[in-house]
Amino acid sequence: MSDQTITNDEFDKLVEQRISLGVKNLWYPILPSWGVKNTPVGITRLGEKIAVWRDNDGNVHAISDSCPHRGARMSLGINKGDKLACWYHGIEVDKDGMVVNVPAVDNCPMEHTKKNHSYPIQEIKGAIFAYFGDELNPEPVALELPDELVKEEYSSFLCTAIWKTSYRYAIDNVMDPMHGAYLHGDSHTMAWGEKKAKMRLEKTKNGWLFEKEGQTGMNFDWVEFGDTGTHWLRLAIPYQKKVGPGGNFAIIGFATPIDENTCQVYFWRVRKVEGWIKDLWHFMYKNRTEGRHWDVLEQDRVLLEALDPDARDNEFLYQHDLGVSRIRFEIAKAARVQVKALMDHKKQNVQVVLHSQSE
Repeated sequence: MSDQTITNDEFDKLVEQRISLGVKNLWYPILPSWGVKNTPVGITRLGEKIAVWRDNDGNVHAISDSCPHRGARMSLGINKGDKLACWYHGIEVDKDGMVVNVPAVDNCPMEHTKKNHSYPIQEIKGAIFAYFGDELNPEPVALELPDELVKEEYSSFLCTAIWKTSYRYAIDNVMDPMHGAYLHGDSHTMAWGEKKAKMRLEKTKNGWLFEKEGQTGMNFDWVEFGDTGTHWLRLAIPYQKKVGPGGNFAIIGFATPIDENTCQVYFWRVRKVEGWIKDLWHFMYKNRTEGRHWDVLEQDRVLLEALDPDARDNEFLYQHDLGVSRIRFEIAKAARVQVKALMDHKKQNVQVVLHSQSE
């Protein structure tokens, strides 16, 4: 490839495209476990069309959802265990993206060649995670999740929904603890606490902590952003005895881009409970709490879906938005690094000066 020069504006446009569809080299939840059975499922995540299915042992596999022959959807095909057979002409592609059989013709040059992208998969706590690497980082990074999703002493319920809004708005929403006192002010879980606060931002081992000063334990008063091979959000809401065992109720959240204007959110509701207290919580959650939590998520959905796609261009942020600004910066920084690395790899002489921003 010949040397090529691009302007700052052109570079920024490429970065914005990367951000809008999700930064790469991360794990993302792509489906709840119950969403994939034996019949292949076709989905779009990070703008990529993916075919997902389970083999005879229940293991989940995912490949790009396009037959290398004529582009038909592999997700419309036939599950043959560790491979899919295209419905159109029977082309068989295995879990690694390799064409293993072209039944309609002998000695087809497609056979035994890798034509489809395959996605590394992990199934954890009722959700299917896939790794989205760019061409420089095809091998998956280590996936480290909060203790609430990996340790046995924690019990959880997964709530997931598709929202017709950018995943960026979904992350902004969680990184804004102040909205709980207003948008969710009539909720039994968020009806307490002050409606005014000074906010504090703190660097942590895995990311950032953003909280109201002097109000911990009163409401939705803090949120943590983690960057550990995936981007996760953690918060805690104090519960009264009348809605369960009492104490903090943790939420671990993710927002997975589908396309520029649609995302799938995942929220695990978690308690550290064992024995009969765990049984009590399960009963009370299903019978008294779950419906109210869906009401809160519905409030978020309605508000975020009503935001204009370019609402960020007309904002006037203030002190309460430190968390929002910081995470936007971190995501943009990762996108800039990835785009620049890909350009360097392609031997382009990219004459751009990356915008210097204060850490």
